[in-house]
Amino acid sequence: MPSQILPFSYLPPPKSPPLAKQTMYKPLIYDDPSTTTIKPLLSRASSFNGSALGLTAWYHNKRRRSNSDNNCLSALPDRTNGTDGGDNGQQTIAQEVTHAAAETFLLTRLCLKLLSYLGVGYRWITRFMALGCYAFLLMPGFVQVGYYYFFSPYVRRSIVYGDQPRNRLDLYLPKNSNGPKPVVAFVTGGAWIIGYKAWGSLLGQQLSERDIIVACIDYRNFPQGSISDMVKDASCGISYICNHIAEYGGDPNRIYLMGQSAGAHIAACTLVDQVVKESGEGDCVSWSSSQINAYFGLSGGYNLLSLVDHFHSRGLYRSIFLSIMEGEESLSQFSPELVVQNPNLKHIIARLPPIILFHGTADYSIPSDASKSFAETLQRLGGKAEVILYEGKTHTDLFLQDPMRGGVDEMFEDIVSVVLGGDSEVIGKSVDRRRLVPEFMLKLAHWVSPF
Repeated sequence: MPSQILPFSYLPPPKSPPLAKQTMYKPLIYDDPSTTTIKPLLSRASSFNGSALGLTAWYHNKRRRSNSDNNCLSALPDRTNGTDGGDNGQQTIAQEVTHAAAETFLLTRLCLKLLSYLGVGYRWITRFMALGCYAFLLMPGFVQVGYYYFFSPYVRRSIVYGDQPRNRLDLYLPKNSNGPKPVVAFVTGGAWIIGYKAWGSLLGQQLSERDIIVACIDYRNFPQGSISDMVKDASCGISYICNHIAEYGGDPNRIYLMGQSAGAHIAACTLVDQVVKESGEGDCVSWSSSQINAYFGLSGGYNLLSLVDHFHSRGLYRSIFLSIMEGEESLSQFSPELVVQNPNLKHIIARLPPIILFHGTADYSIPSDASKSFAETLQRLGGKAEVILYEGKTHTDLFLQDPMRGGVDEMFEDIVSVVLGGDSEVIGKSVDRRRLVPEFMLKLAHWVSPF
């Protein structure tokens, strides 16, 4: 079934010819947008009233950091060869095993700490059991993608981008090395708790087959870090990509930022935070929002005040969620939809790149109203925003089941049409990818999915 969109005045990325309408726009979600009202999940008057001064003070406090904190690259040794070990840039087997053992120990310790937060609750236990069944049903696809991830010569794993734990990223490089390639910097999801850079391997494989470099950024999860740590890590990873991607054949003038689920929220927070820092005086920044041609948000939530109760009902309990977000008073500060409405920060809208949001209408983890409300807010404030809806798609259909089904992936083609907007020949070559998982297993996975 064709996807649906809300219209907006879209400006093409810099240095790219205008995007052909037939490859970008689809039937409108409403026949008459002028008569349509999108009701936010929470009244903006009640969710934002009185918080403007608090948001401003919070951002001014964040800008009082040292130059070394802002410049993630200054603390790093020169590792332009692409990995963190070995004279020739390739990790030895001993280094791989040592790193895996250290990661396993850290993961075990953090899991035990997380259990102390969770306690015994039937919601998260049932979700966890459903997650096990879901992963088992998709295992044929995970095995094939895992083989590509570990053994493909075009995947550069665990490139160090910062000096904090888990400050690593994976690069997925095209086989064709003719000329600089566009780049998608991707922040994976995982409910702010189980995110990992390898979760983006299927997307990385898909896009690299279309001559697009993908950089999957890892970051500290809860309880190893809270939301401010995640945003700081994402910003540091983006900084590395902007400053070093040319060494891997990427075009630093054609960088796109993308996030999925919790990663979409983290990436949006990072982008808005960067724009706020750039608008201040005396800030030292190691990358610029002007380097981002567009932001792609997949199944994300951008107003946490309207989602906290929904998450609680889904098993992400309020006490845990507030711990991740550093307290209830910080929810508005880490809600991009609310930050852009701060009258003291209205000048940042012009600095934001085009915002393109993808969402399934059958998403129960984060309702599609979250993307619609954010896009409507940006449009009202004069920003460039668009939401593309996929009828009947769930939280994971767009990111996992559909790509594993094979054939032509609708959302994937929508992304490619934006990134390669100036290359009509490449856009016209839609790829029928092979099936990774039998259809009956995909349908069962859809049914048992905890997302």
